[in-house]
Amino acid sequence: MKGVFSTFNNFRKYSESFKLLPPFAKFAWGLLVYTLIAIGWGVFVRASFSGDGCGDIWLGCDQSHSPMAGSMGRVIELSHRLSTAILGPLVLGLVIWAFRAFPKGHLVRKAAVATFVLTALEGLIGAALVKFQLVTVNDTPLRAAVMAFHVVSTYSLLASLAMAALSAGGAPNMVGKGQGTAGTMIVMGFVGAVLLGFSGAVSALAHQLHRAENVLQAAKDPTSHWMVQLQPLHPLIAASVGLYIFLYAGLIIHLRPSPQVKAAAQLMSGVYIFQCIVGGITIWFNAPIFMQVFHLVMADILVVTMTGVAMFALADNVERVEWRPAPNSVEAGEPLKGRALVNAYIALTKPRVISLLLFTTLTAMVAAQGHFPPIWQFLAVALGGYMSAGAANAINMVIDRDIDLTMKRTASRPTVTQSITSRQVLTFAFVLSAGSFLLLWLSSNLLSAVMALSGLVFYVVVYTMLLKRRTWHNIVIGGAAGAFPPLVGWSAVTNDLPPLALYLFAIIFVWTPVHFWALALMLKDDYASAGVPMLPVVKGEKVTVQQIGIYTVVTVIVTMIPFLMPQVGWIYGIAAAILNLLLVRKCIELWRNIDRPHASSLFHYSMLYLALLFLAFAVSRSVVLA
Repeated sequence: MKGVFSTFNNFRKYSESFKLLPPFAKFAWGLLVYTLIAIGWGVFVRASFSGDGCGDIWLGCDQSHSPMAGSMGRVIELSHRLSTAILGPLVLGLVIWAFRAFPKGHLVRKAAVATFVLTALEGLIGAALVKFQLVTVNDTPLRAAVMAFHVVSTYSLLASLAMAALSAGGAPNMVGKGQGTAGTMIVMGFVGAVLLGFSGAVSALAHQLHRAENVLQAAKDPTSHWMVQLQPLHPLIAASVGLYIFLYAGLIIHLRPSPQVKAAAQLMSGVYIFQCIVGGITIWFNAPIFMQVFHLVMADILVVTMTGVAMFALADNVERVEWRPAPNSVEAGEPLKGRALVNAYIALTKPRVISLLLFTTLTAMVAAQGHFPPIWQFLAVALGGYMSAGAANAINMVIDRDIDLTMKRTASRPTVTQSITSRQVLTFAFVLSAGSFLLLWLSSNLLSAVMALSGLVFYVVVYTMLLKRRTWHNIVIGGAAGAFPPLVGWSAVTNDLPPLALYLFAIIFVWTPVHFWALALMLKDDYASAGVPMLPVVKGEKVTVQQIGIYTVVTVIVTMIPFLMPQVGWIYGIAAAILNLLLVRKCIELWRNIDRPHASSLFHYSMLYLALLFLAFAVSRSVVLA
């Protein structure tokens, strides 16, 4: 929610800054607002079935036709044509002004010309919709394809207008080449926005032309229209793109540390959160036309904010963190080759840490179905889960490079010595993340891919960026990242997340503090030297053990709840009781003797505890469902 609050808090500053802008920049921003209004009115034309209000005559209005919406439809369609026709002279004026006010080669000139070309393209798309009668009740794939192309052209038009306005207002020059991961992230952000726009266009058409009382049920019916079958994908794609935007915003603030980049990224995140709220309200009220209009306009505004992030992040005068060499206090590592290079990349993923996460993923797959899934899917989910968790760990090493420098056990990491550069690590991480998402989607379903991406984003953004350096509660909240793997496994085989799956999430969530604080007791000095406010550093060892005791009690209670459900069975109940007794015993021993051996004993047992608990759950479920 930080992005939302920052967005509203900055509105006053933005309005004050607007007054200081040059006349051309004010005109460009005004033209952008007018374009948004015209786009919103176009949505109203489509949703009100007024698209044939003037027949198939483009430059005019055919009175002989009888449109679906009657005479009012003719008024609505004609008003849309007139409002968009005004854009032509306004954009032409923008181009002429740009060439008179700015020198040759200036970005404003290029953006103004692009705006003119894209405005003409928008007119041609509108003509095609009318000429080929791709309006009102037309539900052909051609109409969907043209509308998808319409999304690309509209977003491009708004981006070019925003570039002209920002550049004229004093935004620094952009450098496209040599941006590495930052440039790739920006491109992927726009691609994600376009894909989301595609799915939104199809979903809106499905709602308009083939409205169903229960979309999820209708989508599963093979006799339903193909648009209806695709309709549930839109919220999942929205979640995927939203997760990426939060990851992108957090990383771009880290990689390009400037006030302009931070403000623009927070604004982008806030707009997206607000857009999701608008989307939820739109669905709740069965998509009234005015909400459809507002929802699409907010999507367009998101693209404008993304353009702002791109311009400030790719500025020629902004610092590039990932280009920093190895610190003077560290001996720079030699470039790695062959097996040493492969081993270093594998080490970036932290295989030992991931192993327990994968075990909870795979046992959740068995528990969900009550039997072993197909071996190909089992291996695909295992690989996809490993790639996602590995990507999160690699990104974490880039962000925590300064912390790793001060800790003995991490000072020789390749991200510190730059034997593998930060740019290479980030590229590796994004390849892993994208590959994981596609593998899980293709081998299982989109929901499982979204769950894996959720865990990655939660770990990188919420834990590493927002909490780790600020509060000793970091692991209590941020530890939820490790609770996503069973959701990945369960949804992979069922395409659903019932309450029982969420209980598995809850078990790991409450178990994590017990597990991690035992480790933190062992690494207290390292965390203290790095300035990381882990609980033993901030509150001391005694308070840490007290908190471990509290969360042990909570863990015992939460792990016994599934036994009360008929879908679980007695095997799990007996195993959970025994494992919990041993866990309580380990905690009591640590309470009596707060030292490294007892902390180590609890830490290592906690891993065995979770593995055996999930194994018992899977076996018990298999017996019940047999």
